[in-house]
Amino acid sequence: MPLLTLREAPPERLDFLAVNPLALSGLSQGDAERLVVGTTRRGLVLGDCFTVKLDGSDTLTIAGGHARLDRVGASLTEGAIRVEGDVGQRLGAGMTGGTLTVTGNAGPFAGSGATGGTIRIEGDAGDHAGGAVHAAKVGLDGATLVIRGSAGDCLGDSMRRGLIVVERAGAFAGARMIAGTIAAGTVGDHPGYGMRRGTLVVGGHGALMPTFVETGALDLVYLRLLAKSLRPLSARHADLLSGAPKRYSGDLATIGKGELWVAA
Repeated sequence: MPLLTLREAPPERLDFLAVNPLALSGLSQGDAERLVVGTTRRGLVLGDCFTVKLDGSDTLTIAGGHARLDRVGASLTEGAIRVEGDVGQRLGAGMTGGTLTVTGNAGPFAGSGATGGTIRIEGDAGDHAGGAVHAAKVGLDGATLVIRGSAGDCLGDSMRRGLIVVERAGAFAGARMIAGTIAAGTVGDHPGYGMRRGTLVVGGHGALMPTFVETGALDLVYLRLLAKSLRPLSARHADLLSGAPKRYSGDLATIGKGELWVAA
């Protein structure tokens, strides 16, 4: 498989938008090493910081991640990328297919605008994971984002489609949601702030907005189907829907068609 091995810490932020299995498959070793990834006037190329080994397969491994590696897997359409370590901001932004795995932590805006594929973060994610970047209308838009650790504030901000599974999230999880599903072990204060539609499933939460209204503890067939779809990703999150979880409707300050389910 293609292998990029980090030799030294990047002296500046690197843009990995053009570094993916499909793009590398059509390049020679020398051409790949000359890919421009720098973001300043230094003119850094891939070979300045990485040892490059190509074999034409559809799986790319980046051995040795760093918080300065931005837009890793952005616009990925097929194949797989695995990062052994950390990455920077906008992981998998705009991707439409394929699989993206990070064994460490990710910066802010992971999965923003992603319409397909699966993103897995084994560590923590920064603020606005699955959320809309500045001036964008939507965040996650159809992809699956799994965060095994914690996420920062504004998880899934303005997400329109897709699924987010996370162990813990900060304040304003699901803010301004248009649609989609977020399943979280715990979330901070004000989950669902300004949400129009969509589903939040949580094991515990901080302070709720006064514009969320309890509508009862329910055991619905719909919840069992949702739990079935969650189970391959996380049995723990699927179990949040067992029994009769409590439902809140909101945000009533908008059209109020969103829902917050709290584990029984």
